[in-house]
Amino acid sequence: MAVPGVDKKLLCELEEMGFPEARATRALHYSGNSSVEAAISWIIDHENDADIDEMPLSAQVPVDIPIEASDPFFISEEMKLKAPELSDQVRKNREVEEKKLERSREKERIRAGKELQVAKRMAEENERKRNVAQRKADVEEKRRARERVHQKLQQDKAERRGWLGLPVEGPLSVNPAISFSHESKNLEQVKPALLTVSARKEDLMRECLRSLKRQVMGDDSQVKKAVQTLLIYLRNVANNPDDEKFRKIRLGNPAFQSRVGKFKQGVKFLELCGFEIIGGEFLYLPKDKVDMATLAEAWAVLNSAITNPYFGLFSRSVDAGD
Repeated sequence: MAVPGVDKKLLCELEEMGFPEARATRALHYSGNSSVEAAISWIIDHENDADIDEMPLSAQVPVDIPIEASDPFFISEEMKLKAPELSDQVRKNREVEEKKLERSREKERIRAGKELQVAKRMAEENERKRNVAQRKADVEEKRRARERVHQKLQQDKAERRGWLGLPVEGPLSVNPAISFSHESKNLEQVKPALLTVSARKEDLMRECLRSLKRQVMGDDSQVKKAVQTLLIYLRNVANNPDDEKFRKIRLGNPAFQSRVGKFKQGVKFLELCGFEIIGGEFLYLPKDKVDMATLAEAWAVLNSAITNPYFGLFSRSVDAGD
């Protein structure tokens, strides 16, 4: 909708008196566009209207009012005196509205600031809770790790005490790759007192391993391979004493020769465990000569040589010859 037409001359006179264009246009429009005096009177009567400074639309007043005023209008002294007062009132009203708007904006800024602070505090609290939970998880993981280490130490201790003939509590935990099976009924039936072998035989076993080490000085991998193979042979016999295939070793077997047979100390170690050389072709352990105590002591000597490299027999000083 378009702005209604008003007398341009009257509009100019009102604007010269200090009235805004929208207010002057509105006053002329609603006072019938008849005179400046009528327009000022309308302004005085409607100065507190909320829409007094809004430009009127032509559809609001359907009547057609002449644009040109026929008679000149005389501006009285009272009108001239009233005009500055009205203009000042308009300015004050605008200042009040601007202050209200500014206060409203300030309240909005304060509200937004408070919401931001609340959101920040919530984020900090959530972060703190996450950090606390993570610290608790780390502490719990360290505790569990300590428990695992403690259990491992206790198992190793029990294992050593068992094979040395000392009283132990609970089942032993031994590496199945290089130890006797825990499920072997034969070993479980061995009494601690029966695990003791003469000091002479134990010393001979250790001397075999020391001599083997001297023979391959500088290549401990061969020693380790021989010791691990001997462990496997003894474990198989201990777990299957009735099975002849585990008590009979062919000397010419390539695997046996490459790992143990090429070392006379390796063959000697098996002889100390009860094996006998048959016809120069086989190492054979008769069933009636299977001694679980001897096998257990031999296993302990071999296992010590591998698992305790810093305190076992390999760390001892080595003589110049056999």
